[in-house]
Amino acid sequence: MNAVLDATNLYRFFHAGGDETLALRGVSLRVEAGEVVAVTGPSGSGKSTLLACLAGLDEPDGGTVRIEGQVMTRRPEAERARLRARRVGVLFQSANLVEQLRVIDNVLLVQRLADRSDHGAATALLESVGLADRIRAYPSDLSGGEAARAGLAVALANDPAVILADEPTGELDAANADRVSGLLAVRAAAGAGVVVVTHNPMVAAGADRHIVLVDGAEVPS
Repeated sequence: MNAVLDATNLYRFFHAGGDETLALRGVSLRVEAGEVVAVTGPSGSGKSTLLACLAGLDEPDGGTVRIEGQVMTRRPEAERARLRARRVGVLFQSANLVEQLRVIDNVLLVQRLADRSDHGAATALLESVGLADRIRAYPSDLSGGEAARAGLAVALANDPAVILADEPTGELDAANADRVSGLLAVRAAAGAGVVVVTHNPMVAAGADRHIVLVDGAEVPS
């Protein structure tokens, strides 16, 4: 199989005054096309830091991240942003939506970052996540479940090879959590590699495999 994401020996340090926190300690992760990988562990174990490094939103102090063979790490931010826009979809628990833009315009904005703009494709994507009647709504008008699905549409706007989801079901009821997890599984079945950071044991159980982080390092699951 082909790896769409290959992270090798990632380290990340943070400094506060004279103290040093080792947020990641040599974490490696390879994700194949069509695979769903769950990342679990206690709060403060480095899960969100790992996701940020994989997405190129944060730069690791050591190690390398490759997306479909292209190096993400140690490149100028503008180059990382272009690679992320074209190849990576990032789904946060919140903050995936620009509050001043309608739902459809949020999706179109992300498309434009990848030098494309396809209103028909954006509309079809929102229909696929069950928001056909909410495309002209503003984020403040959406329920929690609707906002989560709109955020997922934003993450999928450019048909990414890699989807990185940080606690995507954390604030959802069981029905909406199942729906979001199911939509991620559909994208994996279509060939994307999916990494989900989660505290939800049901989400972890539904993944093809999962890794456990404790104090910034992978431990046996």
